[in-house]
Amino acid sequence: MPPSSLPPPVTLQPDEARRYLVGQLGLSRATLPPGAKGVRALLKTLRCIQLDPLDVIGTNADLVALARVDGIARGDVYRHLMPGHAFEHFAKERCLLPASAFPYYRERAIQAPWWRLQERLKRVPEAVLHAVLKEVEELGPASAKTLTDHGPVVPIDWSGWKGTSRSTAMALEVLWTRCQVVVCGRAPGGKVYDVPRRALPRHADTPVDETFGRWALVERVEAAGLLSRVTGPHWSTLTDVRTSPLPDALVKEGVLEEVSVPGSPRRYLAPRGFRSREFPEPDARMRILGPLDPVLWDRALVRVAFGFDYVWEVYKPAAQRQWGWYVCPLLHRGALVGRIEARVREDTLHVDNLWREKGVKLDDAALDEALARHAVACGVDRVRRPRARVTS
Repeated sequence: MPPSSLPPPVTLQPDEARRYLVGQLGLSRATLPPGAKGVRALLKTLRCIQLDPLDVIGTNADLVALARVDGIARGDVYRHLMPGHAFEHFAKERCLLPASAFPYYRERAIQAPWWRLQERLKRVPEAVLHAVLKEVEELGPASAKTLTDHGPVVPIDWSGWKGTSRSTAMALEVLWTRCQVVVCGRAPGGKVYDVPRRALPRHADTPVDETFGRWALVERVEAAGLLSRVTGPHWSTLTDVRTSPLPDALVKEGVLEEVSVPGSPRRYLAPRGFRSREFPEPDARMRILGPLDPVLWDRALVRVAFGFDYVWEVYKPAAQRQWGWYVCPLLHRGALVGRIEARVREDTLHVDNLWREKGVKLDDAALDEALARHAVACGVDRVRRPRARVTS
């Protein structure tokens, strides 16, 4: 479809884009119910919550939820969502997804390989796959450590990152990729798996009414708020969809809208009618954002809309870091006003480094309240923090 056949893009000024993103991604104020109901409503609203195993002041999933839902603590995301309300799969990388999305992933798994599936299939005999699946079906929720050991396997190497060397664990990865089992929780022994009919009984056999690509693209646009049409990690598993005729077709149909933001050479996809959506004005609460919070997915857009440069430096050598290893931005009254590097040690939340953005007067009272809330969520009762330095 030639670009000239598309409607002209909507122009959003950077401050308009910022206000829209803060509202669309649930960061204006706490409007969700507290506790488990709020976490479940949050996942439906955000469409997905990106996962990362690092747990410094809570995992990324914890931080995403704590910035938006009251009455929860570190680790409650899994406790409140699994089993029954969520499953794990690839969306914007590995994510928690609402149970209602499972039928689309089940169909997608039938149609296309995921996550280097062929390499795993070369290593795990079909007989082991059948045996592991049968054991999960018979035993119910189980981890790789509680299932029969089927011996060693050659691990998959991602540029030095080694995968599992256990055949049973790799078989579970294959079955999970195919949606024959789902992650239904976490335990000290690792991920806990079960068959969909038990873990997701309301959705295991639900039929789908549209193709995975069409459904997933609309979901991703809702999840991002503004989805850049340029390639990047915000597309992840939908890279093939980005280069297909589908995005233009949905713009032409009016299902999506194309947007330009002065200061950015890129075009963005937005949900239909996004300009008429009403969001509350940001409250006075300061929020600690996870490094993979959806508002931070598109770092180039963050730079234009918020005037904030953010790079998660966790994988950079120490000598190349400008700030630190695990640094979290601070959101206050709809603006990104600073960043912290913190850790929980013994009974204290230690803020090792604190920076305010140039030209911003950091609200110390709001920051102290945010840190005190976060300390309680992390199960500690004291906070230690330095004075703020200015971001250069």
